[in-house]
Amino acid sequence: MLVILHPNTDESSEEYKLTWKHLQGLPDVRLQKHHVQGRGQRLTEIYLIGNTTKIDREEIESLPSVERVIRISHDFRILGRHSTETNSIDFEYNGIHFNQENFKIFAGLCAVDNKKNVERMMQALQENGQECTRMGAYKPRTNPYSFQGHGMECLTYVFELAGKYGIKVVAMEVTHEMHIEEINQCLEKLGNPTGVMLQIGTRNTQNFELLKAVGRQHTYPILLKRGFGISLNESLNAAEYLASEGNNQVIFCLRGMKTSFNAPHRNMVDFAHLPIVKRLTRMPVCIDPSHSVGTREKSPDGIMDILHSTSQGIIAGANMVLVDFHPSPTEALVDGPQALTLNELPRFIEDTSISRQAYEKRVALWQEK
Repeated sequence: MLVILHPNTDESSEEYKLTWKHLQGLPDVRLQKHHVQGRGQRLTEIYLIGNTTKIDREEIESLPSVERVIRISHDFRILGRHSTETNSIDFEYNGIHFNQENFKIFAGLCAVDNKKNVERMMQALQENGQECTRMGAYKPRTNPYSFQGHGMECLTYVFELAGKYGIKVVAMEVTHEMHIEEINQCLEKLGNPTGVMLQIGTRNTQNFELLKAVGRQHTYPILLKRGFGISLNESLNAAEYLASEGNNQVIFCLRGMKTSFNAPHRNMVDFAHLPIVKRLTRMPVCIDPSHSVGTREKSPDGIMDILHSTSQGIIAGANMVLVDFHPSPTEALVDGPQALTLNELPRFIEDTSISRQAYEKRVALWQEK
């Protein structure tokens, strides 16, 4: 059962204390409280976990701080969309706003190779009005002899350059709990010049201890990639692991599925599942066309497959695009064949704008009465 309090409820008020005391007294039920900070208001959600079948909904709705009560009917208790009235996850982090309505581009290096290329990437983003990027410091690889990232050795110059060029959020994959502490220490030492979105890669979608560790920290939002060989439901439950530990600032990323039918693309593009994720959950949804397509091949119209796939995802309502760029893709240490060039960045941004406008027109069309 989900109990939603009135917006901006003061937890020091007598009304809140009476409500909380009553809920604490319910038998066979434990409470889990979450805050959702949006623009202009702060929502408090209280989840009643346990045997809630005998709880009188009207009794809970009559409590002084309660706005409404929703009975939860499926597994995604915290991140699920339990009714048409349930709001999207809505949060602001380091000045950047995320929900199921807006749209952000995270273009950058799949793997950090050297300071020079990081600076060229950051400068290009600033010149094109961007405030977010992706930068891979920790890179899990299938082959143990492949380059696995510079790790903490590159964090200082990545974060310093992000601050220098006005980049507010850096999406960065972590593969171990200690990576969170390394990021913490580096940002604090530098005076927090930027912010980080912790990324859980497709190989770690069912690394439940890592999910719990990342979910326990409340400093950074989380980008969870769909597992490449498991069902959508299993991947959404991985997101629920994060939220169940206390952090519900989660963005879900579609990045293609591993299948024998994907050729000639790297993975089977799964962006048709985007509206399903929005229907089942309140999470903003990201697409990763780079790892879905994995090639710079073009169709006869002169447009790369990766751009066509990006457009498909945006027109379906994507809230974020995670995409690989590199100053010199042939020299990239990871995934160079799929990386776009800095010269292509302005047209990529314009292309996404065209697709986003098309999505907004489609929404307006079907919302007409």
